[in-house]
Amino acid sequence: MYKKLGLIGLAASISLGGCSEKSDSKATEETTMQNEHQHKEEHSGTEKVPEDLQKEKHPHFKVGSEAIITSGHMEGMKGAQATIEGAYNTIAYVVSYKPTTGGKTVKNHKWVIQEEIKNTGNKTMEKGDKVMLEANHMKGMKGAEATIVSAKETTVYTVSYTSKTSGKEVKNHKWVTEDELEEIK
Repeated sequence: MYKKLGLIGLAASISLGGCSEKSDSKATEETTMQNEHQHKEEHSGTEKVPEDLQKEKHPHFKVGSEAIITSGHMEGMKGAQATIEGAYNTIAYVVSYKPTTGGKTVKNHKWVIQEEIKNTGNKTMEKGDKVMLEANHMKGMKGAEATIVSAKETTVYTVSYTSKTSGKEVKNHKWVTEDELEEIK
């Protein structure tokens, strides 16, 4: 009988240990989501685009047209109706970086474009490359060292829209890729 109770106790400890691990994992996931939420809230647009950025001659979404945003870089962005403000041909990067203002590393920031990375010229950066950001989408981004997570040649758009959660108008948000927009039906 004592052996059975010992086995039951051992099984309970293992089971509770598993719950504890899951709880820690869930807490970490919630913290990550909160950080991403704060990151999304701080992201803003400006009217300026890099001078050497090439306009897309035949974009799928024409300047002045409207589309639905299918991505959620910012709170209230996904599903919002957007006006296309600009369309450009470039290489778009997902980057992770430590803000120059301090704080936690911003992971998987979408998007920084070729023209917003210092001293790249025409060379496409690859996963794992360390770069210096010239982008100023958020506080602490300009001048930060970043690691390239991924890269793709694409058309990027600047868009203006009204946040679905706050009701605030966001002007010239940089950047949305073509596959993050959908035609209005």
